[in-house]
Amino acid sequence: MTRKRPPKSSAPRRAPAQRDGKSVGKPLGKLRIIGGEFRRRQLPVLNSPGLRPTPDRVRETLFNWLGQQLYGQQVLDLFAGTGALGIEAVSRGASWVDFVERDPRVAAQLSTNLASLNITASAVHVNDVQAYLMRPAKPYTLVFLDPPFHQQLAAPCCSALENSGWLDNEAMIYLETETSLAPKVPANWLLHRETQAGESTARLYQRQAP
Repeated sequence: MTRKRPPKSSAPRRAPAQRDGKSVGKPLGKLRIIGGEFRRRQLPVLNSPGLRPTPDRVRETLFNWLGQQLYGQQVLDLFAGTGALGIEAVSRGASWVDFVERDPRVAAQLSTNLASLNITASAVHVNDVQAYLMRPAKPYTLVFLDPPFHQQLAAPCCSALENSGWLDNEAMIYLETETSLAPKVPANWLLHRETQAGESTARLYQRQAP
């Protein structure tokens, strides 16, 4: 006797978790650390088109600009995603990194990767970046700002960093945006270096105290 299959449920399937409007899958990709103590270590990252780890070539260029030794640096990694930039900073001796990532699953994978490297001088904050920047501030000497493209987040985040006490007097700010965007930054941020890779442009600014 042939058994009848149960009817399919009419309830809609739950969509997978998202970051910046794109689905988050299982940890299938790999992130390679390119310098410092953890050089050549490979870390799993979520297989999601919403994650844009800064390419190896751009990271190498950035840390050549910054210098390979970052001892004593207090670092803030905004829109952290895989945490590639903050981890590279720790690998080169930064004394502390705060990672801010709004997607809980992405943040959990980042926390797992930090634990696998025994990185304890760090914290992962599951929060929206603009909401995080409304908190009581502490000054950082180095900030990584890599907002999702085409969402007009660069300018308000730059303004919040400058006006709310998040920056040391001579802080360095790395900003990565879509190439089509001419970012509006505070007048006392002096462009130090700039490079383009594909559809993104990376800029490093040196702050001057007003």
